Amino acid sequence: MARKTGSHSDITGPRVRTAALKLFAAHGYAAVSMRQIAAEVGVQAGALYLYTPDKQSLLFDLLRDHMQEVLDAWAAEEKPEGPVRQLEAFSRFHIRFHLERPEQVFISYMELRNLEPDNFKALENMRRAYENELESILKCGQDEGLFDVDDTKLTTLALIAMLNGVTSWYKPDGRLSLARVEAIYSDMAGKAVRMPRWKERQRKLEAEQTQTA
Repeated sequence: MARKTGSHSDITGPRVRTAALKLFAAHGYAAVSMRQIAAEVGVQAGALYLYTPDKQSLLFDLLRDHMQEVLDAWAAEEKPEGPVRQLEAFSRFHIRFHLERPEQVFISYMELRNLEPDNFKALENMRRAYENELESILKCGQDEGLFDVDDTKLTTLALIAMLNGVTSWYKPDGRLSLARVEAIYSDMAGKAVRMPRWKERQRKLEAEQTQTA
C-alpha cells in the first residue's frame, strides 16, 4: 500500500513509535490495536507495516531503546570518587532521568510481561546490566566497610524500586522542587545502606585489636 503524501520513513517511523508509546501508556499494550496506532499517526492501517513488522516489535523497540538510553546516559555521567558519593550520584541520576520520561518508565515495568520470551530475555539482560552498576557501588562500599548490606542484589532491587516510586507522584508544580526530591531520596538511599555508627566503631576496634595482637 502506498504511503500518504509527505510520509517518509525518517519522519513517520518516529511518529509511529511516539504514537505507540502514548497509546500503550494510556490504555495498555493488550488493548491497543495496530489500527489505533495508525489512526494516531495519520496513516492507513496497512501502511503501518512499512515501519514495523508487528505490535510486538513496536513494544520491544520502545523498551529496548529506553533501556539503552538509560545505560548510555549513566555511562556518560561524571562519576565522583568513593561509593558514598557514587550512590548519591546514581540516586540523583535515576530520579532525574526517569522523571523526564514517565511514559517510558510506566510501560517498561507494566508491559514487560507482554514481551515474547526472546524479547523478554534481551530486556532482562539490559536491565541486569543497569542493576549491576548500582550493585557494584554497594559491593565497593561494603568492601570498604562503609555500607552494611546483607544481600547486595536484593538491596539493589529495593533501592531502584524506591527511586522508581517518584515517577508515580512527583509534579513539577508541587511542593518540592526536583533538586529537593533528589537530595531527600539520595539521602534516604545512603541511610538505608550506611553502616551504623556503633557497628563501625566495633569494626574499627576489632581491627585495632587484631593489629596489636
